[in-house]
Amino acid sequence: MTDPDKDVEKEARHVRRMERKKAVVDAAIAAAQQERGVLVVNTGTGKGKSSAAFGVVARALGHGMKVAVVQFVKGRSDTGEEAFFKQAADPEQLRWHVTGEGFTWEIQDTERDVAAARAAWGIACGYLGDRRFGLVVLDEMTYAFKYGWLDLPQVLATLAARPALQHVVITGRAAPEALIAAADTVTDMTLVKHAFKAGVKAMPGLEW
Repeated sequence: MTDPDKDVEKEARHVRRMERKKAVVDAAIAAAQQERGVLVVNTGTGKGKSSAAFGVVARALGHGMKVAVVQFVKGRSDTGEEAFFKQAADPEQLRWHVTGEGFTWEIQDTERDVAAARAAWGIACGYLGDRRFGLVVLDEMTYAFKYGWLDLPQVLATLAARPALQHVVITGRAAPEALIAAADTVTDMTLVKHAFKAGVKAMPGLEW
């Protein structure tokens, strides 16, 4: 049998813990009064960096914001996320650019890689200078820094000069330290286990 007195005390302790937690959370919310654009970086070896960014795209569209997506490395235009968003969103509300030539080990042509990255950055700059766009996603952009296709200080200066309320999400492995330092929110996604290592091919609806 349970002891009613112990149950009452247990509930009382829980209430006290939740009251303390609520006070901490309420104080943090009260202290966070800035309203400005946020620079987010999703990096690391784990799966889900781009998927997380596309979740933010859905959220922004739901709030009626104009969104631009610029994909730097990915060259395929048959991904599920692109198909879905192009069907679901007004073209005036969402702009989607697949600018990549494919991963560098597939192309094996440095000049093409550099040209594609710079063309993608040129497109991105148009949105980063347009206050009508509340969210800009620069997907797989970190590879352009890793291989030296883009000048990082110049990119950081452009990001810093963007419209005050514009959010930017940058994805990709091995984000450079200077980008991490400039970002407001950074998530390092760690690979624990992946089906591909067990011989499972990339499956539509999950990987692309």
